[in-house]
Amino acid sequence: MIGASAHRKEGRAKVMGTAIYTDDKFVPNALHGVTVRSQVPRGILKGIHFGEGIPWAEFTIVTAADIPGKNLVASVVHDQPFLVGIGEAITHMEQPILLLAHPDRHLAEKARLAVSLEVEELPAILDIQASLDLEQVIYGTHNLLKEIRIQKGDPATVWERAAHVIEGEYFTGAQEQMYLETNAMVAVVEEKDAQTWVTVWGSLQCPYYVHGALKQLFGLPEERVRVVAMEMGGAFGGKEDYPSVNGGHAALLAWKSGRPVKLIYDREEDLACTTKRHPSRSRLKTAFDAEGMLLALETDFVLDGGAYATMSPVVLSRGAIHAAGLYRCPHVKVHARAVATNTPPPGAFRGFGAPQSLFAMERHMDVCARKLGLDPVELRRKNFLRMGDTMATGQVIREDLDLGGLMDRALAEIGYHDKRAAHAITNQGEGPIKRGLGFSVFMHGCGFTGSGESYLASVAGVEGLADGTVSILAASTEMGQGKNTVFSQIVAEALKVPFDMVDVAEVDTDRVPNSGPTVASRSTMMVGRILEDAAIGFKQALVQQGFLQEPYTADAFRAAVARAVESLGSVKCYGQYHRPPNIIWNDSTYQGDAYPTYSWACYAAEVAVDLDTYEVKVEDFVAVQEVGRVVNPRLAAGQVEGGVAQGIGWGLWEEVTTKQGRMINNQMTNYIIPTSADLPRIKVVFLENAHPAGPGGAKGIGELPMDGPAPALVNALEAALGPLRLDEVPMTPERLMARCEEVANG
Repeated sequence: MIGASAHRKEGRAKVMGTAIYTDDKFVPNALHGVTVRSQVPRGILKGIHFGEGIPWAEFTIVTAADIPGKNLVASVVHDQPFLVGIGEAITHMEQPILLLAHPDRHLAEKARLAVSLEVEELPAILDIQASLDLEQVIYGTHNLLKEIRIQKGDPATVWERAAHVIEGEYFTGAQEQMYLETNAMVAVVEEKDAQTWVTVWGSLQCPYYVHGALKQLFGLPEERVRVVAMEMGGAFGGKEDYPSVNGGHAALLAWKSGRPVKLIYDREEDLACTTKRHPSRSRLKTAFDAEGMLLALETDFVLDGGAYATMSPVVLSRGAIHAAGLYRCPHVKVHARAVATNTPPPGAFRGFGAPQSLFAMERHMDVCARKLGLDPVELRRKNFLRMGDTMATGQVIREDLDLGGLMDRALAEIGYHDKRAAHAITNQGEGPIKRGLGFSVFMHGCGFTGSGESYLASVAGVEGLADGTVSILAASTEMGQGKNTVFSQIVAEALKVPFDMVDVAEVDTDRVPNSGPTVASRSTMMVGRILEDAAIGFKQALVQQGFLQEPYTADAFRAAVARAVESLGSVKCYGQYHRPPNIIWNDSTYQGDAYPTYSWACYAAEVAVDLDTYEVKVEDFVAVQEVGRVVNPRLAAGQVEGGVAQGIGWGLWEEVTTKQGRMINNQMTNYIIPTSADLPRIKVVFLENAHPAGPGGAKGIGELPMDGPAPALVNALEAALGPLRLDEVPMTPERLMARCEEVANG
């Protein structure tokens, strides 16, 4: 089954409209919850006042004083409160202050607007530079949420003797995940034998994250907390950590009211209040010899982490490790910081820090090529990593890496050299349309960074059912990426049975083990490998206990499983992650094997710029990647196409406009994302090179497509328009016009 384009397991239900999403779940006697939020970026909460004209006695009201356990969201760092209490600090706009619930959703919304907050306002920090300058100290002593240093060699010994030293500064903006289904939770809290039992159903990526947050919020043992992942209408990282917040809110209302509660965000609230991609600033300094060989690289990489740490430490970690790109360099220094601002905390978004740092590196390489008088293709070719080279962390490249061949394939697919020559002629004409080609070459680490996978020690399994079929037991969630299908293919391949004999159990923490979060390009490679091991163990157990004889047919396997279940009652086999013996990592020094392997890619784009309107049209796009063995080519191609679409949006259009740190273009009418009408042909090419750590040789693919489009597009803009200050994404028409006017005005 590995290598076949099997149909989606959940596809028919979605197409036919029978899939049950969180807001579809019918819960008798349910209340509707709403959240009252701060309307200042920084201050001290002095009081809460309830306006007239609302039957407040009918409402369930929850404040910080009601919380039975810890008023801190369990996360990487436990620093964010579920609710702000009287006398406590408000740290960003739209921060949750109190919760309301009522049987009438419209009355609940009306009541929310009737609550006023008495706040002693304080000066706010709203951007990276103000935080670094310590204009106000708002977090710890230096406004640092996390700081990382990575060093190989000593760049300071190189600057004076280098033939060329080139510096650059690059910026990336926030980006909204824009999943189709907004954040949604349903909670039920029951009292049984004087004990509290909490159940939450929701649209969420990481059920055991929410499980841990609820345990801490209510002070309960794990067996009295249950989390069920419903069908999900997209996530892209936006439902990794935030469901711990709104899941907790729904559960608090259910606990205090004694009734089920639905907490469903509308689009405006979801956009204004939930996590986004981290904005970033990168300052790069590079040294080259006379032939264009990279001698030294120094990077100062800063993320805007918002008011609380949330996912910033781990986003920063991945961004820092990817900051040096895929180039051979003897002297590297990376200084990475996530700084606090009085803005809603960013969180996970596809790519997880790598798109920000890779944009800077790949844009900088084109800038360097121009200043060195070299072709961007040849500058990269001179400096690509090869087998035996070391990366910035000292990780040795152990695979037969042909980045030059990868790049050549992408350039050939888009007709790079012929088109570039043609554009050089046509762009000399007087017409307003100018065309250019650009590309980026990049990588993405598979799985959690460093010791993350070892710390998780993820578990997944397979279970035989009474009808002789097999069910997959894993907490990994299906959010549109095809996890149900890919897992079923992996297990079917390991068991040597048809795809239709394998299905996936409902993701319910009462039933499935903790296979880790559905993030970090880890599901196929990491959890898939655990499932492959579990499936092999399951088959071996059937053979060893006399239920199955090899070789066998599908019918014989089905009969064997049915007999085993009838005889034993329960037939399950689990696998667990074990770090490969050659992987060595030091969390304190950031030295060693940051990831077991990387996926590699080259993306190339052709753009047309209208100098009358400064509109940019992407006319062609090629995505060539090496992601190990491809489990499901159709789903994999869809992942790439979708990631490229998101990358085009981030690169050209998706501007998050803020006022006092709050997103104010929080509607789908004024937050512009690309539609199918805005996208070009996207040619997807896979170069397969099986990797031993993945199931059937597979690597991760989900985040890789987000890393490459933005630098490829901006490099294409420079090819079309010449050496402008193209240092930022999104490069909107307004921003592009301003850059052109800079040149025109001297």
